[in-house]
Amino acid sequence: MRAIAWIESSGAPGAAGLWGAPAQLALPLADRGLQLADGLFETLLVEAGQPALLSLHLQRWSQSAALLGMEPPPGAERVRALLAEAVSRSGIHTGALRLNWSRGAPAADAAAEAAGPRGVELPAAGAPPLLPRFWLQLTAAAPVFVPVPVIVSRRERRNAASLLSRCKTFAYGPAIEARREARAAGAADALLESTAGGLCCATTANLLLRRNGQWFTPPLSSGCLPGVMRCRALALGLVREGPCPLGPDSAMLLINSLGCRPASSVNGAPLPLEPEPEAFWRQLLAGG
Repeated sequence: MRAIAWIESSGAPGAAGLWGAPAQLALPLADRGLQLADGLFETLLVEAGQPALLSLHLQRWSQSAALLGMEPPPGAERVRALLAEAVSRSGIHTGALRLNWSRGAPAADAAAEAAGPRGVELPAAGAPPLLPRFWLQLTAAAPVFVPVPVIVSRRERRNAASLLSRCKTFAYGPAIEARREARAAGAADALLESTAGGLCCATTANLLLRRNGQWFTPPLSSGCLPGVMRCRALALGLVREGPCPLGPDSAMLLINSLGCRPASSVNGAPLPLEPEPEAFWRQLLAGG
């Protein structure tokens, strides 16, 4: 089954949109999401055509937009309607749904475009506002639970003081570089340390570490993303916040909305494997 995408045609919130293959649709060159990675996204699991933990994803999306001074992104009613259409058009009932929200671009008329700011500058008070843009993509995918070897990145760190660390933004350059570093070392993923000290997260997943029979995850003050599955694990009392120092008897899970991967080794040193990562992960989906 081929992936399918939809994008707002004008950039005005609530505007009609275009359906097509992801390679066929495009953003205007003036869009800040394209030019500056100035935008937010959410990735959701879709099973039996339904989005998992949608309310928690949209809550984080909306809170992140407010934190970064962006317009509120679309809500559940619109997302559900578009997902139903995407499932109908593509035949994909199990997959990954990515929701994208860009700060946008000036209105597409010549006068507004000429008056609009360039570079990183935002419109001044009283100037025509930017028009945010929404698009989504549904891709066939299954949750992943296979063990993976990881390294601790020597090049990239998570900034504990940055607002961007609290949001799932388009700017994934550090994660890409850390993943390249891991692949060059023969590993599948990289762990990022925090600028505040200690391990923080993986490139695209929250970190859980078990010591003395209890699962821990680094606190948000480390700069780790407030992941939806992390939130569920804390809410259910399955995980506690705290430092995550590596030890020879410490099992590790890399967890996100599309799976739960045990770390089989760190920097070549083997770790004990969590025997039932999928069962642990499924607990977080239940009743959410």
